[in-house]
Amino acid sequence: MRTVRVEGEGFRAYEVLVGRGLLPRAGYLIRPVLNRPRVAVISDETVAGLYGEALIDSLADAGVSANLITVPPGEGSKSFAELERLCDRLLAMELTRKDAVVAFGGGVVGDLAGFAASIYMRGIDHIQIPTTLLAQVDSSVGGKTAIDTPRGKNLIGAFWQPRMVIADPDLLQTLPERELKAGYAEVLKYGLLGDADLFRRLETLGPQLFDPKPDSLTKAIARSVEMKAEIVAEDAREAGRRMLLNLGHTFGHALEAETGFGPMLHGEAVALGTAMAYRFSVKRGLCPGKDADRAERALAAVGLPTRLEQAPGAPFKADRLLGHMAKDKKAEGGKLVLVLAEGIGRAVPVRDVEPAALRRFLIEEGAQA
Repeated sequence: MRTVRVEGEGFRAYEVLVGRGLLPRAGYLIRPVLNRPRVAVISDETVAGLYGEALIDSLADAGVSANLITVPPGEGSKSFAELERLCDRLLAMELTRKDAVVAFGGGVVGDLAGFAASIYMRGIDHIQIPTTLLAQVDSSVGGKTAIDTPRGKNLIGAFWQPRMVIADPDLLQTLPERELKAGYAEVLKYGLLGDADLFRRLETLGPQLFDPKPDSLTKAIARSVEMKAEIVAEDAREAGRRMLLNLGHTFGHALEAETGFGPMLHGEAVALGTAMAYRFSVKRGLCPGKDADRAERALAAVGLPTRLEQAPGAPFKADRLLGHMAKDKKAEGGKLVLVLAEGIGRAVPVRDVEPAALRRFLIEEGAQA
């Protein structure tokens, strides 16, 4: 088991535990951080059917009383309607401020349950047990919680750090291949934004990373978590360096919004957005073309989309994509702020992106004028 400590100004430090076989021990791992031994486990119907009983039994073995609440799988659960239903269930359970929420699922469950914990009784503790690769390496760590609205992704939410994160790669064995690949996009993102050595290792491994026998995937998860912990420690509320974690996300979120938060998995949108961010960096003279080509090849090697025409619903209107991007949380003074690249392992925020230049780029990428 690898232990990564997350600490920074303005929040209580916590540990991220990464290792195989942690789910059966989850109750004993969680028990010491609880104010009292009572939790609400929030999961989606798929994960609950696969692992819900094992988690509840583990909690019971450690003397922790647990109620299981399920939500429908999919991005649609990150909504006001599902948030209201979830909070009502917590109230019906008579959960108190001394109790806690356990988010047991992928990024959707983690975001929804974490946000519910942040507002329930003005804030109660929560523990994250991510069950997808994307959630294990990214969304479960750092305290960003949110729901979507028709106007955009993750626009309503709160920074609410967990008390503990337990990432068990064994839970990924039942994950569909498409979900694994989507999570890989986020792993690769860490190499591209700040660790060229990690990128080179991933570039060499490619699809072999998903072989369940070696520990390469566990090591990649732990390294990704370490990088995120370092960034969160410096910038917990995304006022500076943490912005780099959004490499590919401004393009990706626009595609998710335009396709209705469903046909594209988040990691697929991030993969395509990352490839576009590298090509736009080349266009602006920031990044060597060979580095953009390497980034694209590494994503494409596992079957991730890298070109706009590969997205469901293509072709898109450039102005509609630009409209979604203009609503990005990082926009400043009417101008877009994009995370671009100076090369492999060197991401930078760029604050002077003119909409007209971005529109021309989108049309060159295949969007309609």
